[in-house]
Amino acid sequence: MKHAEFSGRLVMLGFGSIGQGVLPLILRHIDIPAERITIVTAETRGEDVAAEYGIRFILQAATRENFADLLSPLLAPGDFLLNLSVDVSSVELMKLCQKLDVLYLDTVVEPWAGGYTDTSLTPSQRSNYALREAAIALRPDFVGGPTSITAHGANPGLVSHFVKQALLNIARDTGAPIATPPPASDRTAWARIASDLGVKVIHIAERDTQVADRPKKPGEFVNTWSVDGFVGEGCQPAELGWGSHEKALPPDGHRHGFGCDAAIYLMRPGASTRVRTWTPLEGPMHGFLITHNESISLADYYTLRDDTGAVTYRPTAHYAYHPCDDAVLSVHELAGKNWEMQPEKRLMTDEISHGMDELGVLLMGHAKGAYWFGSRLTIGEARRAAPHNNATSLQVTAAVLAGVIWAMENPRQGLVESDEIDHARVLEICAPYLGDMVGEYAGWTPLEGRGVLFPEDVDSDDPWQFHNFRVT
Repeated sequence: MKHAEFSGRLVMLGFGSIGQGVLPLILRHIDIPAERITIVTAETRGEDVAAEYGIRFILQAATRENFADLLSPLLAPGDFLLNLSVDVSSVELMKLCQKLDVLYLDTVVEPWAGGYTDTSLTPSQRSNYALREAAIALRPDFVGGPTSITAHGANPGLVSHFVKQALLNIARDTGAPIATPPPASDRTAWARIASDLGVKVIHIAERDTQVADRPKKPGEFVNTWSVDGFVGEGCQPAELGWGSHEKALPPDGHRHGFGCDAAIYLMRPGASTRVRTWTPLEGPMHGFLITHNESISLADYYTLRDDTGAVTYRPTAHYAYHPCDDAVLSVHELAGKNWEMQPEKRLMTDEISHGMDELGVLLMGHAKGAYWFGSRLTIGEARRAAPHNNATSLQVTAAVLAGVIWAMENPRQGLVESDEIDHARVLEICAPYLGDMVGEYAGWTPLEGRGVLFPEDVDSDDPWQFHNFRVT
């Protein structure tokens, strides 16, 4: 099915696992000839995939010094820049696209090379909070301009649409009076829904069980999606949206002192911070509290304030990620080397023999306790659905496709975050590529089974305190 017809040119910046996976989806669902697509990338990886589809392939790294001169000749008003690169400033690319009158989408707000680990910056300055603040600061200048969608992959991105559908499902199942879902632009109405339902905590709760036919070697970082991307965000400070129900900051928790004030950071890397969470198939588990844009944007989007501007409601929101087992071993080794990257990297693709990615959102504190809603996609389903994808990448590439189509359908929206997009339209486009869409209630809380072998410091009065989720 062709969801959109596009008469302009499409430039893909970066062509790693997500670029290679989304290209066949774009050609399948968007009416655009291959000769109007150009790939610009710093690596030869994927050149054979580009050749398979007859796509122009430019091997050239975009840098702080050359990005405008490199990209401007390839773009004209009405064209589209799809940014799937690393180490290229998303903010600078969005500014260029507004100048050129070009549509834009990325999957993460990316800094220039080294920005994630620049020790000349404070932890706050190298956080996703700071990167998001720099992006949304562009909003006033972009009003009425070409649509620039920031941070729309699986997470961040798709999970924001899962949250809205989960809220509607909980409202339905508890008899809450929601006759018609509000439009995405009415953030206050959505925040009232979450508040009225009693949602205190939102986890992006993910368990990746994909297994390769050969194990990780010593000195090798193995992952089912970008190794550089995972290591970069894993070395950033752990970050989370900070809810209005929380009683006290963690001992190592800090506010940023600028911006929307919807989130805090911990004075430690996300890849060394673990939290308790739950998914339907895995059950209780420990996940890494990896910083992600959606941890901040969700908390901000679902904030209510009184007439004085004081916050009256906000959920705690964060990522709780259990990657594939080889990636867990890779992180353990990386931490043991004081966050110095292993000499070898391997992206698991054809060697995956079995497993799935169980990616969803876990909403807690409402009348029915906890509710997980999301996608369960096996490697077999992913391979049957689309070439050049595994279970993890297809959840991302389907969301990228949906975001690109939404931008083409809504081309003059200026700067837009995932939470502000029509969730029903995105899920409609993504549905064929998400495997089983599942919603399941649970009686689980982070206090379950605690204090059996040893006494533990817990807050038994409110199970939904971050203090109870954190593994110490």
